[in-house]
Amino acid sequence: MYRFLLSRQWVILTLVAVLLIPTMIRLGFWQMHRYEERTARNDLVARALDASPVPVESLTAPGKEITTRERYRTVTAKGHFDTDDEVVVRRRTDGDDNIGYHVLTPFVLNDGKVLLVNRGWIPADGPSQTAFPKVPAPPRGELTLTGRLMPDETTEASGIKDLDGLPDRQIMLINSEQQAERLDAPVLGGYVVLKTPEPKNGTPELIGKPGNENAALNFAYAIQWWLFAAAVPVGWWFLVRRERRDRESAEDVEPAEPEPAAV
Repeated sequence: MYRFLLSRQWVILTLVAVLLIPTMIRLGFWQMHRYEERTARNDLVARALDASPVPVESLTAPGKEITTRERYRTVTAKGHFDTDDEVVVRRRTDGDDNIGYHVLTPFVLNDGKVLLVNRGWIPADGPSQTAFPKVPAPPRGELTLTGRLMPDETTEASGIKDLDGLPDRQIMLINSEQQAERLDAPVLGGYVVLKTPEPKNGTPELIGKPGNENAALNFAYAIQWWLFAAAVPVGWWFLVRRERRDRESAEDVEPAEPEPAAV
């Protein structure tokens, strides 16, 4: 009755079904792992954003690497901006994907250490982007700033190539070690994304808070892969039953052998 399952076509179809089931199950577990990773990342970011502000030097120091638990923490610092050594970061976009620059200004603390401050985004004011753009000046004199602590940017983490031969006072990545060498000063590890004050009178556009990663989508994909895995044997059995039914129907309609003619 099911001898057709030994045919080449059905053997291949059965092997494919057998291979698909564990593959889909593994893909479901991979998506569930991604869901757990993204959920943990969202929780970590939320806790960092909700934490009370702390002095920046309680979390970082010259040469220190910013950890994932310290990332996005709100910090405060007292000192003054040094616009003479200000640089801009090339090929950065705003919320509408317009290309421009991030403004990176050294902030000299009262103890002489330097904190790198990303003051926000400005548009590119020329087609070539070779000349230093017009950068709105920060507040003068001693002040207290508030911002989110960020780790140094690297090519491996960001995918941005650190190009050589750039125009004067333009960089590709915000890296405290590179800036410490350029400034010949003790620079705190990582940098700070400015949170206040709100932009006005042409000042740089503040960089928004990090958004949540869509962990629910990975959860849905995991369930989807497992449903596919469950559907494979059901679909295989449906095809087997249909093949059997078609073969039985073909046997029923076969014409009977003609009777021999009378002599």
